[in-house]
Formats: sequence, C-alpha cells, structure tokens
Amino acid sequence: MTQTVTLSDSAANRIRAISAKEGRPLMLRVAVEGGGCSGFQYLFDLVDEVQSDDLKIENGDAAALVDVVSMALLKGSEIDFIDELAGAEFRVRNPNAKSSCGCGVSFSI
Repeated sequence: MTQTVTLSDSAANRIRAISAKEGRPLMLRVAVEGGGCSGFQYLFDLVDEVQSDDLKIENGDAAALVDVVSMALLKGSEIDFIDELAGAEFRVRNPNAKSSCGCGVSFSI
C-alpha cells in the first residue's frame, strides 16, 4: 500500500527521545474518533505493540501507527511534533480538514 500519511523528522525525533527515556522502543498511535467541538478529534497514545488493523508509518527507526478506519480520514496528512512557547505537542497537518477548533485537536471534513 502506498504510504499516504507521513511522519515528520521532528515527530520521529520526539518518539526516539521518549523511547530512550523509557528504555524501550515505543510507537505513536494516532487515531480519529467522533467528538470534539468540530466533529472529529485526534487521539495520541504511545504503545509498544502493533495491532492487526494498524498501518505502520516509519521515519528511520521511529514509527507511528494508524488504524485502517482512521487512515481514511488522514490520507495525505503529516504527523508532526511542535515545540513552541505555548507548549509541545504532536499535531496532525490534515489537508482533508475543512475547519478545526482553536486548539487544533478536533476538525471537520
């Protein structure tokens, strides 16, 4: 399958740093579920196992996992990590989102 979601260098570096701090390899699970103030919301979790319906997005030795259902809403997206004065967070740059809330956690299509 052609990879339709990418993992930025910044996100990959952050996953590697977290894994090193935890002393074990971890992957970032990104999912989309209904909810939030705009209709859909992103969920982020650190995991050490791949589920049977996960698609693996890699950047070097760092990886993110997206389930098949969420992938349909994330096609063409980039998973990034932003470290700004206001805070540090994983963020999805989703070209399919028609609008999003002020915090960037929820979106509509």
